[in-house]
Amino acid sequence: MPIYTLIGPIRQLLTMRGLEAKGPLQDSQLEIITEAGIFLKDEKIHEIGSYWDIYPEAQSIGAKMETLQGDFVALPGFVDCHTHICFAGSRAKDFAMRNTGKSYLEIANSGGGIWDTVTQTRKAALEQLVKLTVKRANRHLTDGVTTIEVKSGYGLSVPEEIKMLQAIKQANSETAADLVPTCLAAHICPKDFEGSAKEYLEIISNELFPILKSENLSNRIDAFIEDSAFSSEDIWEYLQKAKDFGFDITVHADQFHVGGSAVAVAFGTISADHLEASTEKEIALLANSDTVAVALPGASIGLGMAFTPARKLLDSGASLAIASDWNPGSAPMGDLLMQASILGTFEKLSNAEVLAGITCRAAAALGLSDRGSVAVGKLADILLFQTSDYREITYHQGKLKPKMVFKRGIKI
Repeated sequence: MPIYTLIGPIRQLLTMRGLEAKGPLQDSQLEIITEAGIFLKDEKIHEIGSYWDIYPEAQSIGAKMETLQGDFVALPGFVDCHTHICFAGSRAKDFAMRNTGKSYLEIANSGGGIWDTVTQTRKAALEQLVKLTVKRANRHLTDGVTTIEVKSGYGLSVPEEIKMLQAIKQANSETAADLVPTCLAAHICPKDFEGSAKEYLEIISNELFPILKSENLSNRIDAFIEDSAFSSEDIWEYLQKAKDFGFDITVHADQFHVGGSAVAVAFGTISADHLEASTEKEIALLANSDTVAVALPGASIGLGMAFTPARKLLDSGASLAIASDWNPGSAPMGDLLMQASILGTFEKLSNAEVLAGITCRAAAALGLSDRGSVAVGKLADILLFQTSDYREITYHQGKLKPKMVFKRGIKI
């Protein structure tokens, strides 16, 4: 027996539907339905429109009434398309050293950096990783993030990467949020591997890729293309193998040095993430491709470096998503709405561009067509903010949190 729920009346419903997939957006392009109702059938959206037009039908079939008192703005659930929330330990020491002017290399040589998190994550039992991932996912869900991409990459061996991805898979069954697992075994070449970066990647692709498929651990492969990680030359064969296996591919690109985005475009990756170092050349490449550019303002804030050139990317015709990069090293804050709002301030993004970047365009960066907007047939992932004007949401730069969160039609 289907469960019907009517939510409303809603002062402003921003559907986020009908927006262009690429290029700049103006607030005037946002579809806003006033005095709106959202009619749910089980975990999907059954109907949207005037609350008072929908109300008689809902009442006649005995629908549950989620009657709102006061002014509310509704949005689709946020999508965080780049996180590393499966990890153990802390890198507070790194942050303190960085703020005193220590370089990445100095921090790494003192025992910090990614390898520190690898060491702590390897020591953690599967059950501990599940618990930590669920805790972080639930915090994100409370803040309105209903879909969360989660990377491995702190295992850096076949068995440890499997452990991480098993933890993400189990965590997905223990949180109401949807977790999208990504294999980032190509994060850095592990210090304890006796061989070249190319040899490490060959072992991972030959031994891990088949297990990812057979155990349904991930359908996404990520790689960090950077001077301190893997070169464009070393990663090429690895990504080709991933493509041959049928994985969706994304890359960490142009964070400190350029080169990664050119690989992303050449391979037709679903997204290229970071891009803080991208120049006009890389921006043009991305704009003339179907690869989604993903800005990670949390990393810029955590590292004290320039933001992704979001304004230039959009004006050149690229698709821009915004993600938190929540991780223990460079982006420990993990507040998607706050970071997106701050990026909007520095890069002069419209509300439409910011909100699309964490809803419909972020869903596209994950290849998900069943969410990211409030439309008939989409998942009933809905946020309700207690305000009369949607512009208040970015105006408060992340401090105005959703009053109610619905995930797959269930009020959290």
